[in-house]
Amino acid sequence: MVPDITWLAVVAATISTMVVGSIWYTPKVFGNYWMRVAKVSPGAMKNAVVPILITLVVSFISAWVLAGATYLSFQFYGGSFLANALLTALILWGGFTAARFITHDAFEGRPVGLTVLNCVHELVTFMVMALIIGLFGV
Repeated sequence: MVPDITWLAVVAATISTMVVGSIWYTPKVFGNYWMRVAKVSPGAMKNAVVPILITLVVSFISAWVLAGATYLSFQFYGGSFLANALLTALILWGGFTAARFITHDAFEGRPVGLTVLNCVHELVTFMVMALIIGLFGV
């Protein structure tokens, strides 16, 4: 079975990751805290073209995988496409994203607050992507 993916939803979900990240890491929200605990200087962020392009590519891949996994979940379990999207995002986030962040950050000795900040950011990002994908439906 090949997942039926709504590409417009994938593109919109990809763009949403940039919006969420721009809000989340703005200095007035969590940006100042993030820069302090991650030891990132404000000057280092002046040339962010390459990280932004990388983020767009990996966000597209994440949205595409989430859309495909949601379709498969919906085909298997039935019910609401939106509910399947949100639950699939939560499971994928917990099983892959959060688990990997926690493991790597523990070995790198990163502050717990930074790990929590980044994990919750990824949770919000995945849930917004799921909301978009779920609302587009199949």
